[in-house]
Amino acid sequence: MFFYELHEGDDNVYSDVLVVSESEWEPDEFFELVQRIRRDVKDIYHQDTLSEAIAQVLERDHGFVFVSDESLAAAVNISVVEEENFLVDLEVDLPDDDDDDDDEDEQRSTQDYRSILADLDLDGDSDTPRPH
Repeated sequence: MFFYELHEGDDNVYSDVLVVSESEWEPDEFFELVQRIRRDVKDIYHQDTLSEAIAQVLERDHGFVFVSDESLAAAVNISVVEEENFLVDLEVDLPDDDDDDDDEDEQRSTQDYRSILADLDLDGDSDTPRPH
């Protein structure tokens, strides 16, 4: 088995995708294959990331196995802090789930994080906030 990585993004936001092949590809050959696929899909892909779109084509057309989140059997969060070690729940409940389980909604509202959206006026030209 030979493992190949597709890395997308910069130092702040990035995505890594692994693909596996039973055949060994020379790095330059793999790069050229990925570039051909990238040119074909860059303006038309519907996946979350370009790297996922390329990985799916590699799997469909070239015999690679795309190691996606959906193919995981288990995921474990690890940390030097004992309380932060746990088995990750791979089943994700989407907000538009039809089960309407109110108990789960109450649990979600007690999570330890919040999101804040703010507009910053770096030029100092505006005294009034802009609506979202």
